[in-house]
Amino acid sequence: MNASGAKAQRVMYPGSFDPLHLGHVDVIAQASEMFGEVIVAVMHNHSKTSGLFAVDQRIQLAQDALAHLDRVTVIAQTGLAVQAAQRTGVDFIVKGLRNSEDFEIEQQMAHNNYAVTGVRTVYLPCSPGLSFISSRFVREIAKYGEEIGHLVPANVADALRTVFADDEK
Repeated sequence: MNASGAKAQRVMYPGSFDPLHLGHVDVIAQASEMFGEVIVAVMHNHSKTSGLFAVDQRIQLAQDALAHLDRVTVIAQTGLAVQAAQRTGVDFIVKGLRNSEDFEIEQQMAHNNYAVTGVRTVYLPCSPGLSFISSRFVREIAKYGEEIGHLVPANVADALRTVFADDEK
């Protein structure tokens, strides 16, 4: 049973998490409280080498940043998120929403995912104070040497500073 007394469910929260930010952490914490077991699926495409952090590093950063949350597992997955959901045997896919644009995109994906596999998507809004954060903006802010400690977990901020340290010289 979870905090609400309902049967605990297994859910998957897919994303690139390049990098993981506090909005992601907020949604993962909510999912853990509501559903029980949360699988954070770091999605990647073997044929593409793009990304600021390698997949193994994204997994390690997420594991360290989420260590305080019970019943949260971080894994790597490839292919479609809905295929990963089937492979991991979860009950639902969880997606975070920041704004109406997120909703429009996620709603279309959710309908397609359900049509293809029957796996349903649950939306969780991130806390209002975190709704402006995106991985793309975090990378850009970090690249130009601005403070990011209020946007990402401390270990992620350290990793970003290391990556962009040479850019400051």
